[in-house]
Amino acid sequence: MAAHRSPLLNRRILLASLLAPGPSWAQTGMPAGSSVQRLATDFYAARGGRRSAWSGPARQEAIRALALADRHGLPAPDGLALDEAELTRAILTLAEALAHGRVDPATVETLWEMDRNHIDTPPLLAKAVEDGTLIETMAGLAPQDRGYQGLCDGFLRYRGIADRGGWPAFALGATIEPFASDPRIPAILPRLRVEGDLSDAAASMLYPSAVEYGSVLQEAVRAFQVRHGLEADARIGPATQRALSISAEDRARQIALNLERRRWLKRDVAPERIEVNTAASIMVYWKDGRPVHSMRVVTGDADNPTPSLERPFASVVANPPWTVPTSIAQREILPRGPAYMRANNMTIQNGMVVQRAGPNAALGQVKFELQDSYAIFLHDTPSRGAFDQSFRHLSHGCVRVQDAVGFARLLLAPDPDRLARFDEALDSGRTVRVATGRPIDVRLLYWTAFLDGQGRVAFREDIYRRDARLAEALGIALRLPRPDDRRADANDVGP
Repeated sequence: MAAHRSPLLNRRILLASLLAPGPSWAQTGMPAGSSVQRLATDFYAARGGRRSAWSGPARQEAIRALALADRHGLPAPDGLALDEAELTRAILTLAEALAHGRVDPATVETLWEMDRNHIDTPPLLAKAVEDGTLIETMAGLAPQDRGYQGLCDGFLRYRGIADRGGWPAFALGATIEPFASDPRIPAILPRLRVEGDLSDAAASMLYPSAVEYGSVLQEAVRAFQVRHGLEADARIGPATQRALSISAEDRARQIALNLERRRWLKRDVAPERIEVNTAASIMVYWKDGRPVHSMRVVTGDADNPTPSLERPFASVVANPPWTVPTSIAQREILPRGPAYMRANNMTIQNGMVVQRAGPNAALGQVKFELQDSYAIFLHDTPSRGAFDQSFRHLSHGCVRVQDAVGFARLLLAPDPDRLARFDEALDSGRTVRVATGRPIDVRLLYWTAFLDGQGRVAFREDIYRRDARLAEALGIALRLPRPDDRRADANDVGP
């Protein structure tokens, strides 16, 4: 019987296997129960009370519209078997998932302060049914940016790989050094080839059963390591092995989770903005709607995760002092005694530990002030060696910026007078706040699957366990290895 299934049915069966086991839409996500009934009431009210929406061509269009779920990593029922009420509920449920996501981020995120997307779907769909534009309208509810649409393509690609049997399992074990021999080498070749890290031309130079880890394969492993944010040294050590051990099914599931996170967010973003991917510890500056500058950052460790938030800033502070949060002061500074505080230029002012500005101060030479409830900000650091590491989840939650002074100058460059005041303040050592002259949005985002600069799907470990919590809420069976249990240096007390 399976041989006679339609391609669409086969895709839905595979999608269900990727997103299962778990509750049905009636039990998880949004809308459910009375919520979808209210949406249905609003939908028919927008149609002037007419109860039959899905007769003739409209029904066929609705069935095709449900098939859109496939591309977005969303489940949907087979519309052929649904009556009027069921088809209405299915269309509204999918529309809500595309427009707002399946779950409320407040139920799965503890550190989340971002602007949600808001679309009144029932009247929009009612008009689309009348106009015969249901499919286009439904597709337009999802994010249209390259990052989201590229991940949709990536989801279909990885799901297709899983449908064809995936790639051979990789067994964890001793580190495989360059030019060594190891019986696990043959299992790596098809994986690197199907993901695009090993070109067909390079693969033709290798024997599929060879166990030698030669230079051609090393270059492919380096490409794999770069795409996963790992040290690109061609050594197949613990972190690289963890990435190699993940199946195509789980990569598809991980992409589906990141698509869900993106659907939560408002669609209109500022053409000038700063975006930090806290999972990847990478920052990108956007100007006129284009990414023009990227740099490495240091973000919070597993015990001190950087929040997901969206807030503007409008000034930079040259030579900033640091008012130490009470938790850090009590846990990491005061127990070390007065001698430690004197050595680090710290005093107590109004009951708070304050570190004076200086070349070795924790905030470095510049701070970018945000207006958020978590007291999170971007700043310089004297500990610049961390930017050379592949693992950069080392702070107490704030974001340390590589070449922060150069970045501040870039932001102030449109106004030579402001730039001159900033440079003068740096040279003098005085603490001076310099307005940027315009608000600049900062978005701290958590993407464990995203498009890299070459348009490839890149992955990162779930350092904050947010993928795990979201997968549980969605009923998605996700099997990702736990990241290394690494923490910040005990001597690094900076924010």
